[in-house]
Amino acid sequence: MRRQVDAGVVGVLDVMNTHGPVGAIVPAAGRGQRLQGEVPKALALLDGRPLVQYALETLARVDEVQTIVVVAPEDHLESVRDLAARARLGKIAAVVPGGADRQASVARGLAALPPSAQLVLVHDGARPCVTASLVRAVAAAAARDGAATAAVPVAETVKAGRDGWVARTLDRSELYHIQTPQGFHRSLLERAHLEAARAGFRGTDDAALVERLGHRVRLVPGEPSNLKVTLPGDLEVAEALLRRPGPPLRVGLGFDTHRFADGRPLILGGVEVPHARGLAGWSDADVVVHAIMDALLGAAGCADIGQQFPPGDPAYAGARSLDLLARVRALLAERRWRAAQVDAVVMAEAPRLAPHIGAMRAAIAGVLGLDADAVNIKATTLEGMGALGREEGIAAQAVATLEPLRAAGPPR
Repeated sequence: MRRQVDAGVVGVLDVMNTHGPVGAIVPAAGRGQRLQGEVPKALALLDGRPLVQYALETLARVDEVQTIVVVAPEDHLESVRDLAARARLGKIAAVVPGGADRQASVARGLAALPPSAQLVLVHDGARPCVTASLVRAVAAAAARDGAATAAVPVAETVKAGRDGWVARTLDRSELYHIQTPQGFHRSLLERAHLEAARAGFRGTDDAALVERLGHRVRLVPGEPSNLKVTLPGDLEVAEALLRRPGPPLRVGLGFDTHRFADGRPLILGGVEVPHARGLAGWSDADVVVHAIMDALLGAAGCADIGQQFPPGDPAYAGARSLDLLARVRALLAERRWRAAQVDAVVMAEAPRLAPHIGAMRAAIAGVLGLDADAVNIKATTLEGMGALGREEGIAAQAVATLEPLRAAGPPR
């Protein structure tokens, strides 16, 4: 009977709280000669984006991963740094040059990883289809058992051969295709690399170095779609996998209200609207943008704006809400979502907003990377009813729709 692979996964956040921050090393320094490209494999385009970007974005949206080190070709370090900046991959702590082989490259990445990272994941930059759930599963298993690797059981018959003839048939019940990520306690991985270097031992993966020390490596169920791009045809397969139907659209609801206050400008939808009074608030009190931010965050399953940008925090005193909206957009991108459409209604007796709605739509659309017709803003009165009807303040409600970032192609 085939032996079952036991992930040994318990609550990931509990394990991370016990073992501290997780760091990730992404070896991506290979030239990819078999890929037959004009640039190193990490920068080969996959559906219009550099191959390594997919793995980096997946790692970046895993909350447990606090820092990432990329090991890149020495003559393309700036290209990788530019990629990270364009994709807003703020978790990347360093981009370092690769070594003579993969093992040497991982050792350089390990040396560049901040000391706070006591649990280390190693994931090939040429595996673009890895999922966040697999990253978390390997991290949890490594935290508990010291070492873990993603693995897929061999499904076909495997034979050993000699001189063009079958020598014997192997028992496939004990055979696995090994993938990344692989995860390790940092001290264990450092010792494994040190001992291998002293002995001149070269392993095909980091798990082999740890095995050499006599330490067991936990097998975590991998994913058949987590392929490694090696040959030109692999790019076509990876693109097909990435273009599979993704998660459905998600919808969020947001609401905000602010009292009027003397001596402040009235900012609505990123536009200064002429009026005798503005709105009270720690930031610029843009009630329209605040409602939209809450709708976007809600759709993505994130904490609301009060937790993201706490009132009273000096960092947000007088902040432009459009700048905060840009940060929400980046947060969504880390989780592989982007705004598809926004609809908001502003509830106010005064001032008259119709002349300013076009500018509001354009301002919000510009920050979210949308066409203006994907942002709709309406204004209504309360016909004198309640606090808003007595002109004590303004309220806004918004509905936002998110679409999967990867399924829709490159970010706009």
